[in-house]
Amino acid sequence: MSNPARKAVIMARGLGTRMRQSDRETKLSPEQAAIADRGLKGLIPIGGSGRPFLDYVISGLADAGFEQVCLVIGPEHDALRRQYTVVTPPARVGVAFAMQVEPRGTADAVAVARPFADGEHTLVINSDNYYPIDVLRALRLLGSPGLPGFERDALVAEGNIDPDRVARFALLRVAPDQHLAGIVEKPDAATMAAMGPEALVSMNCWLFGPRIFDACAAVTPSVRGELELADAVQRAIAMGERFRVLRCARPVLDLTSRADLADVARRLADVDVRL
Repeated sequence: MSNPARKAVIMARGLGTRMRQSDRETKLSPEQAAIADRGLKGLIPIGGSGRPFLDYVISGLADAGFEQVCLVIGPEHDALRRQYTVVTPPARVGVAFAMQVEPRGTADAVAVARPFADGEHTLVINSDNYYPIDVLRALRLLGSPGLPGFERDALVAEGNIDPDRVARFALLRVAPDQHLAGIVEKPDAATMAAMGPEALVSMNCWLFGPRIFDACAAVTPSVRGELELADAVQRAIAMGERFRVLRCARPVLDLTSRADLADVARRLADVDVRL
């Protein structure tokens, strides 16, 4: 059992393809449209506050007690670096950057953050999701590798994720001792039916120990040609790592496409952002 985690990695290297290409008829402000066209989902201003979505994510990490945040970015992401070093440098958390030169996949994104983690247990999350603060805090205090397993009904009923989108998310195989037995990526209808309505969903929110970095270094490209974090987790399990699954009946806000912006803004309207 280790001390509470202090560090969090935000995977912000994604190309934002769906944000650039989807829902072109969705009405956005000129500033939102310009940023969406560049695929920089984390910098899109949200609602009346005008604050970038990543401000909410970083503020939530600080509220959960994390002290240091590392943004995994690409060479073309000078705007992200400038935002959090010049425009609005956070005062509540330290900010670092890790460079993922090519968008080779989520396992590679985690791998480049190894120097930042420096042997400590470290949270890893997506840059386009807003996770409940109490869930982040529970992971920080867990003291061993783990992840939240989200209930599908709660994601649909309380968040902005519709049933069709939830059906495309990875499902978790959980052992009787509440540790992760495996991940089912993009389950088909037959698999979902076999696993049942109680099967928990992964929203790519993890507390990792140092062993994950060796697993990330060892994975090979998937059928999609990417180095997948799910494959690295499976390899870590094979290496003896144990991930405790925390069952969560809580929503996660998902900023995938332009159509998500208005609903996400509405749900974040009362959130007090303090960097």
